[in-house]
Amino acid sequence: MDSLVTIKSCKYGMEIYLDPEVPFDVLMEHIRNKFRSSARFFQGAQVAVSFLGRRLNYTEERAVLSLISEITNMDIVCVIDQDHEHELTYRRIVEKTLSDIPVRDGQFYRGTLGKRQVIESDTSIVILGNVEPGASVIAKGNIVVIGALYGSAHAGAAGNMEAYIAALSMQPRSLRIGDMEAKQKMFCQNYSEIPGPKIAAIDAAGIYLDPLVE
Repeated sequence: MDSLVTIKSCKYGMEIYLDPEVPFDVLMEHIRNKFRSSARFFQGAQVAVSFLGRRLNYTEERAVLSLISEITNMDIVCVIDQDHEHELTYRRIVEKTLSDIPVRDGQFYRGTLGKRQVIESDTSIVILGNVEPGASVIAKGNIVVIGALYGSAHAGAAGNMEAYIAALSMQPRSLRIGDMEAKQKMFCQNYSEIPGPKIAAIDAAGIYLDPLVE
């Protein structure tokens, strides 16, 4: 049995244990063999992935994800950090989102929005992935990003000033709620010290950010 790489399903997707000691090229070969032998089980699946046992840097993580997608044709919509506090926060956000936005009143988009991609919704929308720089999300209701928001988001697009925008990582180019807009510079100046997931809403002074989970 290959104990250097193990795969386990969980409530929010797939957990992949990676041995922390072996060289990365050796690990990649074991990942290749593990997923090649079980590729038929993952064909076309859309999942969130967590890595356990080994901390990957950005380049290593991209290499692992590309390899898995190449072998299995699996759509990995986001990667969940397995820091315990982050996992609890993620779980609360997902459960709160699902309870706040009934299926009949909202929609889900599974995947990352890349540069120049635009998605519009006549209701609220949950993005299961990142919104990259240059991408835009426009919704007449609320916007929740289970990932990082780097691009632009416009909630309450039909004039709803009570709408909100939430994200696990909030570093947007611009935010609009109803007819009010806030630019990236404002967030950098006023909210850079707020850690973790954030929610944007409107008060008398304009758009503000708060921690999403106390």
